[in-house]
Amino acid sequence: MGTLLRLIAMRLGLGLITLLIVSILIFFAVELLPGDLAEAVLGQGATDETVAAMREQLGLDRPAPIRYFEWLGGAVTGDFGQSLVTGERVSSAISQRFANTLFLASYAAIIAVPLAIVLGVIVALLRNTVFDRVANVLTLTSISSPEFFLGYILILFLSVRWQVFPSNASLSGGMNLDDLLYRTFLPALTLVLVVTAHMMRMTRAAIINLLASPYIEMARLKGVPPWKRIVHHALPNAWAPIINVVALNLAYLVTGVVLVEVVFVYPGIGQLLVDAVAKRDFPIVQACCLIFAATFILLNLAADVGSILTNPRLRHPK
Repeated sequence: MGTLLRLIAMRLGLGLITLLIVSILIFFAVELLPGDLAEAVLGQGATDETVAAMREQLGLDRPAPIRYFEWLGGAVTGDFGQSLVTGERVSSAISQRFANTLFLASYAAIIAVPLAIVLGVIVALLRNTVFDRVANVLTLTSISSPEFFLGYILILFLSVRWQVFPSNASLSGGMNLDDLLYRTFLPALTLVLVVTAHMMRMTRAAIINLLASPYIEMARLKGVPPWKRIVHHALPNAWAPIINVVALNLAYLVTGVVLVEVVFVYPGIGQLLVDAVAKRDFPIVQACCLIFAATFILLNLAADVGSILTNPRLRHPK
């Protein structure tokens, strides 16, 4: 138990160091952008006096390292400053948008994860058959297609031609769960098509790799049915790589939804990030990037911990 806690603590420490490095890159990448932020906010008609006053208001007259540590201290407490466009607190502007993104990611994950694992087991069971070849072609096509392309294809057929689902996933107050699931089905389906293919192929590969093991061969010689060999013998030992790929795809569902939210005009944090970049609202850009990085690192940490818990060789390294 002590070894396990040490491994988890080590992974957590590495995650915090990675997040610190990412925060430095995010802050100073904005600092290195061409042009003066105060002039960008005020416009070309600003005078030298107003620019100087705006630089003082934004704290740009102080050294960048000092401003970085002040920004990092505020970010740790959830205070990312104020929006340059609306004057609203960044945390207030992001909170509802991030909740919407988490809802969309959870919606897609609830469909994609069990579907991918079940399909992976079936394809492994029927490997080298016509079903396996067709599944491989379809999954490769899905993985190779950009998210926005899949989104537009779904809009063309399910919204424009057949008019089954709305092409615009905008939300409004007072919507019940059924309306919410209905209006967000197309963006969720787009994410499902992308991540299911990857998870299914990794599940298939992990199980087929284990089917060549001696204990699986012994079960086959004893007359154990193929489905039982996979479900009861191969699948439990394949959980470590499956958990890894599932966690990484869950991270993608949260951090990679920018294009999908833009295509379907979904009010999530990805759409907010695009709008903030267009308006040069850098406090929101920095906050969104840091939240994306923290989410990705956290889910990678969850993948590492899941692998450790499901693999005795990682829990008891020699």
